[in-house]
Amino acid sequence: LKAAAAGRMRSLALVPLLAAASWGWMPSPAGSGRAWRAARAPGTLGIAATPPEGERLRQARLRLAEVQGRIPIGSSEMNASISLEDFSSVPKTSFREISYKVAEPSKRYDPVEAEQLLFAQPLRWTVRNVQLFVPLGYFVVNVVMDLLMDREKEMRHRRAKELLGILSGLGPAIIKGGQVLSSRPDLLPNEYLVELAKLQDRVPAFANDEAYAQVEAELGRPFSEVFELVRPDPIAAASIGQVYKARLRLNGEMVAVKVQRPRCEEVIALDLYILRWYAGVVNVIFRAFKRDVDAQGIIDDFGELIYREIDYRAEAVNARRFAELYAQLPDVFVPKVYTEYTTSKVLTMEWVDGVSLVDAQGLARDGLEASALVDTLVQCSLRQVLENGFFHADPHLGNLAAMPDGKLCYFDFGMVSYVEPAQRYGLIEAIVHLVNRDFAALAELYVRLGFIPADVDSAPVIAALEKALPDVLDAPVNELNFKNVINRLGDVFYKFPFPLPPFYIAIIRCLGVLEGVAIQAQPEFRIIKDAYPYVASRLLTDPSEELQRALQQLLFKDQRLRWDMLEQLLEEAGSTDDYDVVLALDQMTQYLLSEQAEPVRDMLADELVDVVDYMGAETAAAVLELLRAQTPPSPEALQKLQERVLRGGAGDGAGDGGRIVAARAVARMLAALAGSPAALDGDRLSALLRRALRDAEAQRLVSDVAAQLAERAAARSVRALFGLPPPTFPHGGGPRL
Repeated sequence: LKAAAAGRMRSLALVPLLAAASWGWMPSPAGSGRAWRAARAPGTLGIAATPPEGERLRQARLRLAEVQGRIPIGSSEMNASISLEDFSSVPKTSFREISYKVAEPSKRYDPVEAEQLLFAQPLRWTVRNVQLFVPLGYFVVNVVMDLLMDREKEMRHRRAKELLGILSGLGPAIIKGGQVLSSRPDLLPNEYLVELAKLQDRVPAFANDEAYAQVEAELGRPFSEVFELVRPDPIAAASIGQVYKARLRLNGEMVAVKVQRPRCEEVIALDLYILRWYAGVVNVIFRAFKRDVDAQGIIDDFGELIYREIDYRAEAVNARRFAELYAQLPDVFVPKVYTEYTTSKVLTMEWVDGVSLVDAQGLARDGLEASALVDTLVQCSLRQVLENGFFHADPHLGNLAAMPDGKLCYFDFGMVSYVEPAQRYGLIEAIVHLVNRDFAALAELYVRLGFIPADVDSAPVIAALEKALPDVLDAPVNELNFKNVINRLGDVFYKFPFPLPPFYIAIIRCLGVLEGVAIQAQPEFRIIKDAYPYVASRLLTDPSEELQRALQQLLFKDQRLRWDMLEQLLEEAGSTDDYDVVLALDQMTQYLLSEQAEPVRDMLADELVDVVDYMGAETAAAVLELLRAQTPPSPEALQKLQERVLRGGAGDGAGDGGRIVAARAVARMLAALAGSPAALDGDRLSALLRRALRDAEAQRLVSDVAAQLAERAAARSVRALFGLPPPTFPHGGGPRL
């Protein structure tokens, strides 16, 4: 081990941990990083081949090299016979960097290399051109005729169905391309998006003999020697491969064996080369119509995506990373990967018995509720996209199952994506701007995220957004769904053709598919409304500068606290399981005592004086009425007392409306605090209070609030003593007699 770590003294501290890992005490991190193909170049890393000391020492060496960044994370789990000499020319990288990103394929898409290779094979691409563009060309001619005859809108639905039928028979790259286009509202009208979404169910299987031959070539052993088929035919077929249910002959465990279509990479590379050439022609046409759309860039993004998906080793790493992040959630399950039976073209995973989320009879048989499964799906997806950033980008019904024990199982990790922290915060900010209907801020955010070029006049975009998007909090349920919002947003981006970043496209696809699945299982489900409690909880508890700024934009308007919005946030956040009231109070206290809160601090103090004075006066008046009755107060009388305080009793004019709203929000906050598990933790609450009161600014504020309240109480008492009407108080001021 010293030889392995020479010159790396900082890594020696990890040796005991890694040795423990080799005993099975902890799993390999299975982060992303490159799923490198073994190069068989002995000695290139300067570390000897596996010594005879045993398997555990070999594992420790490999895991140490993983942490050092000398080999990819997950390499130690790939094959029982692999050693450090199997890797060469592996770039050094840090553990943190490679542990949170999506796994890279062993062979990445390179359009320049593909062009150099395929240009020299004119017969191949000429034949494929004919196969592709005779049907597609006929379709394009029909669309052009529709445009010339001014009937394109009326014919869209029919043409979309025709396009679906054409793409279904043109091979994996074209089918996958159609699936990707189904989530691009900036490129195609809604009628095409609806039809192309059906491509998921329109993929024919390939011959079993070809699949068995593929497995034998990859594993080096006949299919029947490794697996015993439970069913002779595939249980599912997709654009890239198909899945068989089998039993491992080694130990009898049930597995799902995914086998890639023969010559899949070869066909995809050829199709991408042809599509990219025509994309260059399309770019010229777009520019002639003054539409700034980079069709070649779209093909390149698609090439990156599909090359990740056809490398099953990368998918295996993604599956294990997904399990590490989310399988610990109480109602989520991720199947185990059998790395010893996995290659770039064959993937073997644990078999899982389950039923579809829309199989009402199957769910009833297992005693499961569709609503609970949908809630698990949504909450897990929100944490994927907005918390960790590593998310399953294709959660359609075929990739999900309800297990008999009530857990939600995820399948197929070929299409995963990653959202950077700044992008995650940007998405939450976008929700805040939608709630506020602040479309100028939303357009500014789009510029910051790269949706809209900085040199473009955003005024027309702001006007289009305001006209297109619904009121998020008040819209009827039939309007407030992700599909409608994205369609309307897509109309804006279609009208103002700005490029959409790949991460945004992946999120659109993920959330669009997610809501479609949820609506099938629970027709009244709306993801935007269901996601808002989670967003509210994050806003109130996340210490990041971006979300603190978003919270300020939501709660403060014209230097006044929006008590109704605070009340709404508290109510929504309180409906989530992981909302921490004390943490929310801590975050709010830290902000209010910071320098950046100076403009609103005194204003908030005045608001609190108004609220506490109002609640105290109303409570005193109501208690006096009960005492005059000279009877013990009944539960109904106490209920009326509460209603008088929180809904307004006698009141002293129009100004009380704001005080009533504020009082209700304060009461709700106190009730949430009293009813939360955190309220039982006196240590946390007392520590928070002590820390706040040690701050000089907090002491000044408390003193000012106490002085104003005492002044008001004295004024009320004196006037009541002489039988005069109660005093009135201007906002944040002393008594007006």
